[in-house]
Amino acid sequence: MGLLDIVPAGVVTGDNVKKVFDYAQKHKFAIPAINCTSTSTVNAALEAAKKAQSPVIIQFSNGGAAYVAGKAIDNKNQEASILGAVAGAQYVRSIAKAYGIPVLIHSDHCAKKLLPWFDGMIAADEEYFKAHGEPLFSSHMLDLSEEPMEENIEICLKYLKRMAPMKCLLEMEIGITGGEEDGVDNSDVDNASLYTQPEDIWEIYRRFSEVTDLFSIAAAFGNVHGVYAPGNVKLHPELLGKHQAYVKEQLHADSDTPVYFVFHGGSGSSIEEIKEALSHGVVKMNIDTDTQWAYWHGLRDFYEKNKDYLQSQVGNPDGPNKPNKKYYDPRVFIRAAEVSMVDRVIEAFGDLNTKNVL
Repeated sequence: MGLLDIVPAGVVTGDNVKKVFDYAQKHKFAIPAINCTSTSTVNAALEAAKKAQSPVIIQFSNGGAAYVAGKAIDNKNQEASILGAVAGAQYVRSIAKAYGIPVLIHSDHCAKKLLPWFDGMIAADEEYFKAHGEPLFSSHMLDLSEEPMEENIEICLKYLKRMAPMKCLLEMEIGITGGEEDGVDNSDVDNASLYTQPEDIWEIYRRFSEVTDLFSIAAAFGNVHGVYAPGNVKLHPELLGKHQAYVKEQLHADSDTPVYFVFHGGSGSSIEEIKEALSHGVVKMNIDTDTQWAYWHGLRDFYEKNKDYLQSQVGNPDGPNKPNKKYYDPRVFIRAAEVSMVDRVIEAFGDLNTKNVL
């Protein structure tokens, strides 16, 4: 039985998100969550998932969402980020089913200072829910890991209570992911903050479960955002196994993986580290830095291959009056960037054991 025997193609929400995550844990794979900044990058991620026969998570960061809306829109009060995230989600909804794969729509890291962005997206979810009986987004992430733990939990619970009636999943972060991403710089944090404790996981699990079972936890186990050579990031995915065992003991549960864990800052991770994380119930892994490079790499290679045809509108090695439009048409060079990104995302599906699961 494949995943499409359990959930439909197109955007999935609510109980179907749980079914996807349960299936992932059972079969020990994680779903790549691809940060997207345009319809082009969304299309590349969906194309890769279709080719890999895998579910995929399309996610928008605060900055990425603002870029979707356009740089001419003022973002002082998060207007651009709200509009861009909503527009991106609506675009994904309009085409996802045609790709024949399950798709989750997610918003990435929302720090405390960005809560007006979160409010705007939740309002859009509530409006969509009234009309369609499900939220616009499948899930959202609150990243309050820089705040005191109790404040982190309390704010998350406030939003979780608002999201639960719509069956919209909340991803929260406890412990800090190092490095820098999307304007958030945690390069200088205390190393102790990079490792979450099992008692913290249980406290979150216990209190969130009183509201809903639609939540996931991005626990810190040495993760670092950005790009690093393998071996330079000291991950301890075995800690996730200890967290699961601790929660299982408190619950007196049968499942060895009661928690949906999320893997952030995976660039530079070894395949062995990724596989161990998967064995401990990781259901989602963020992919951003590597796909950005792949997109640029495709564009750069296109230029290097065709640069003699890209110096003027008319005139090239084939003749002084030969037109060059077929080389500078954006549909040509942007497609080259997409193809390169597709290849990198398919590689991620392989690393996360997600190929051919439909």
